[in-house]
Amino acid sequence: MPPSSPEDKRHLPVTEGVNPEVDGQEGLGIRSEAHDYASTHSDPTAIQVPGYIEEPAETNTVDARTRLLGNGDKYRIPHTHDCGEEGYGHGTLSPRPKYTRGYGSFATYDTMASAGEGSQVDGAEYVRGVAGDAVTDGLLGRPSPKSHTHRLAKRYLLYYLPITNWIRQYKWSYIRGDLIAALTMASFYIPMALSYASNLGHIPPINGLYSFVVNPLIYAVFGTCPQMVVGPEAAGSLLTGGVVKEAIKQGRHKDHEGLKNAHVAGMVTGLAGAIILAAGLCRLGFLDSVLSRPFLRGFISAIGTVILVDQLIPEMGLDTAAAHSASAAHGSSLDKLLFLFRHAHEAHKLTCAVAFSTIAIVLVLREIKRRLQPRMGWIAYFPDRFLVVVFSAVLAWRYSWDKQGLDILGDIRSKGRPFQPEFPFAGENFHHVDDAFGTSFVIALLGFFESSVAAKSLGASTSKPKRVKRDDGKEELEEPDGIKNVTISPNRELVALGVANLIGGVFMALPAFGGYGRSKVNVSTGGLTPMSSVFLSLITVFCVLFLLPYFYYIPKATLSAMISVVAYTLIEEAPHDIHFFYHISGYAELALMLLIYLTTLLWNLRLGIAVGIGLSLLRLIRHSTRPRIQILGRIPGTREFENAETLDTQDVEFAPHTLIVKIPEPLTFANTGSLQTRLARLETHGSASAHPALPAAGARPESTIASPQQQQQRPHKANLIFDIHGVTSLDPAAAQVLLEIVQGYVERGTRVVFSRGPKNRRESEVWRLLVVTGIVELCGGEGRFVGSVDEALRVGERVNSLEVGAGVA
Repeated sequence: MPPSSPEDKRHLPVTEGVNPEVDGQEGLGIRSEAHDYASTHSDPTAIQVPGYIEEPAETNTVDARTRLLGNGDKYRIPHTHDCGEEGYGHGTLSPRPKYTRGYGSFATYDTMASAGEGSQVDGAEYVRGVAGDAVTDGLLGRPSPKSHTHRLAKRYLLYYLPITNWIRQYKWSYIRGDLIAALTMASFYIPMALSYASNLGHIPPINGLYSFVVNPLIYAVFGTCPQMVVGPEAAGSLLTGGVVKEAIKQGRHKDHEGLKNAHVAGMVTGLAGAIILAAGLCRLGFLDSVLSRPFLRGFISAIGTVILVDQLIPEMGLDTAAAHSASAAHGSSLDKLLFLFRHAHEAHKLTCAVAFSTIAIVLVLREIKRRLQPRMGWIAYFPDRFLVVVFSAVLAWRYSWDKQGLDILGDIRSKGRPFQPEFPFAGENFHHVDDAFGTSFVIALLGFFESSVAAKSLGASTSKPKRVKRDDGKEELEEPDGIKNVTISPNRELVALGVANLIGGVFMALPAFGGYGRSKVNVSTGGLTPMSSVFLSLITVFCVLFLLPYFYYIPKATLSAMISVVAYTLIEEAPHDIHFFYHISGYAELALMLLIYLTTLLWNLRLGIAVGIGLSLLRLIRHSTRPRIQILGRIPGTREFENAETLDTQDVEFAPHTLIVKIPEPLTFANTGSLQTRLARLETHGSASAHPALPAAGARPESTIASPQQQQQRPHKANLIFDIHGVTSLDPAAAQVLLEIVQGYVERGTRVVFSRGPKNRRESEVWRLLVVTGIVELCGGEGRFVGSVDEALRVGERVNSLEVGAGVA
């Protein structure tokens, strides 16, 4: 077997053990620290081979098993020999190190030592880790119950099905925090789910509760962020409601036909889940970096404004008047504001009092909790919004507000048995709307981005060890409670969210994704593991089965007020971002935010989304296709070269008749299309950013702008040096363009030298392409590929000297 690396050689003492019978497989004295590649010989010098295997007495019978073990003894007794060190027998014992490198497909330390420190491992298992299953099954006469394939499958199961990982680490001490967190979240977000469904999604309120039944439970099985809680959000609910309203607008069904509206919403949720699941299976987790922060801030602020304007209609009791107005029912937010001004005198006084007082009470209580929480941690557990909803329902029942014109929630129990599944992709659902797929795509993209931000923030904030003081006054780092060995993976997050929404679509639930605010509530109230999501799902099931009759008297104005508070929280972060970008002169970002905001506000959400995504992608494409080449100049008195375009002309020196060009990035088909044009501009004007209409400028410090006569008299650039240290990759299309560039310069009599190319040329794909395309030969061989810019200059000077000498001769 191949030996371990020299740095892995070390001596370890042999621990005490038992002295079992020589014969029998159970007595093999193999410790769990044994690793791969134990020697099959009894060479006492093989100290780098892993495993604690004492050599047997020569009188023992040598069979197939002991021969494979290198005549390994099964005795485990302490030794003290001439060296004075316990556990080392010179000539009789070869201690093995605890850690070694692995080779090939053999078992590693982690797989061989999975039994734990100090545990006994079957000797046959050790041999299988060394010789492989095929050999040992024949020699030892029985199959391996824990083969390498079995252990590998177990690792994949723990990775791709996270519940198999965290459920084994769960402790009884976690139940209290998870249960309290679930109760707190239920008191906050169950009323919110009712509001999202009835006011934003235009579907029966019970379908909003289904989002807190299905999605958190599925995410607890497949999700990779233990403390993130999945549920419906305002943006996704509003977009889903837009599709439902579009179906109503086309006359497919009426507004009061809740079941058909729920079918359309289930189709949108299922499509969003299918899209995001397909993205996860295709490993498109990098898409969370596509949308810029200004785009999201502008769009989210616009959504908050749209929600505020929409909720003013039910909060003022103008639902009936809005139903008969096309501008209020299907117009833009500006149209709805104009409608509100025209019909403000028709507002219902009791409805306005309930709605606006609820908003004021919730905002005041939120501010009080925010100020008291640093000194009184328990205040986070106070269910203020739940109590506000309960109190308003009690008052509506006690004083019969429904008979005074106040709209109440009414009977929201499902027609038939609850949790009735329906196929979300039925053909009749697709006939209702034309833009369901586009809206579902946007819901999936925005939902995944928000979930990704929440997962990254939670992973960074909860995995840090805490510094605590011991009884003796010393400080030490203490690992936080919760699930360990969890890696947040964007691709697996896509799969988890996709499966959750796909199943949620079957039950006609709203789209549900991870929310940062909801997850922070979970963390702050004691939630440590995904069991808090499981408890939240069970509590919601209990509400659906037993508590729906008690929701009868909840005023719709109260639920609208809750939505308005959420909309306010979406807008309140915008001033901070605006001030930040203004302070750093990020005017392009501010313009993007303003354009998306105004487009969404003055027209509709779909147009705002299209404009925002289009502009973001255009900026991304423009950035990726623009080569960032630089002209280099020497700093006087040194051998260092810097970008001459960013320095004053007196701070750099230029070699005569030589142009030094640095390419600081990989070359691909996208950024090499305009490389030749930019190089010509760089050579002519001294700057790649110069306008091509300007007259040519010299590269030397004493010349700035040259006249046409000076341009004609300018000496030809004899040397061109490409500094390609940043070209870490090169695709064939870019290699073809680079070949054309080099050919052009060589045909004009310019010597081309490459500096700081790939060091390990034989194994580099960049070097292979430079060779096979003929660039190396065209430049004059490998001698034109040097290790530094300074050396490249010396190569040019040496060639010039030889040519001058040949001319004189």
